[in-house]
Amino acid sequence: MVMSIIMTPPPLIFLLILHGVYSADDGWGVTYSSSHICALKDSTVTIKCAYKYPPGYKITKVFWTKVNSPDYSDLSNDSEYSERIQYLGDKQHDCSVRLTDVRETDSHEYYFRFITDKTKGKWTGIPGVTLDVTDLQVESEGERVMEGHSVNLTCKSSCSLSDTSTFIWFRNTQTLNDRNKKLILASVRRENAGDYRCAVQGHNLTSPPRRLNVLYPPEKFHVVVNPSGVIVEGDSVNLICISESNPPVHTYSWFKENQTSSVGSGQMFSISNFNSSLSGWFYCVAQNEVGSQRSAAVSLTLKGNMVMFYSIIGALTFGAAFVVVFLLVWRIRWMKKRNESRIDHHSPPHNSNKTSDTVYDNVMTADQSCDDSDYENIEGRF
Repeated sequence: MVMSIIMTPPPLIFLLILHGVYSADDGWGVTYSSSHICALKDSTVTIKCAYKYPPGYKITKVFWTKVNSPDYSDLSNDSEYSERIQYLGDKQHDCSVRLTDVRETDSHEYYFRFITDKTKGKWTGIPGVTLDVTDLQVESEGERVMEGHSVNLTCKSSCSLSDTSTFIWFRNTQTLNDRNKKLILASVRRENAGDYRCAVQGHNLTSPPRRLNVLYPPEKFHVVVNPSGVIVEGDSVNLICISESNPPVHTYSWFKENQTSSVGSGQMFSISNFNSSLSGWFYCVAQNEVGSQRSAAVSLTLKGNMVMFYSIIGALTFGAAFVVVFLLVWRIRWMKKRNESRIDHHSPPHNSNKTSDTVYDNVMTADQSCDDSDYENIEGRF
């Protein structure tokens, strides 16, 4: 006996192709293509079969029954099957049947039976066809995987589906491109975390979700200082360590630069009654079960130190301004003396004519008077 299952577009149909398997009596018999069918829950199963009987008999009744059915009762009269079973054959040689909306409770062995117009002209095709109904489950090597490691997910069924089945994978609401029974994630990233489901193409059944949890150590650190801004002596200061990790951080440790031992623990480190001896650079170290990382250091400085710094800057600025003013006054006086020297050098001799002396004296007097006044005013300003 040979089984051949053909999956067609929805509804999914498992089609059994006939091969020559007959009873010991060549005059009577029922042939099934296989003794076993694996069907997905909610699918449609079509079983094709053929039957034969000796000449001179007329078929009066044909129907399908199942194992342990009293008196080989007709499934079409059973309330569990009446609306789902459809006989596709005839009363000559074809005994094909279709069962829709397959349920897990349909897992039984089924037979075809026919009755002729003669008293002993009855036949049941035993052994029959065993139907196994399965759902789908996503099986993984583990629900927790380290970032960068590999993991395989498999779409599992309780019985073997057709080798030609095409699978569909989903992560959350996204449809993935992989069409194989096994989904291989070679290097897992945190973006790969989520709920994975699988299905068979042409069928509406989808497996329950299977959670994939991607683990990674703490990262993306930053330290928040509260309150922010200038710290006054006696203030209380809180340092808060913030990071991303999976699983969550279970241990926070606080350190001061140039100190080997920790100065505090917990996600928030509090310093009360701050003073200059506590000034410095602080950082935190966060650890989860995967690993640990440290943050960048932040500076805590007392306001008094800043006042001294600005006082020094102010003193230097005032000193520079004083030097500039001093040099300016010195240059003005030097220019005054140079001009006086020039006047003395160009004065006319005592035997010059009176008119010229008078004019020149008037000019020099006026010029000298102006210059002296200007210089005195400038000196007075400084």
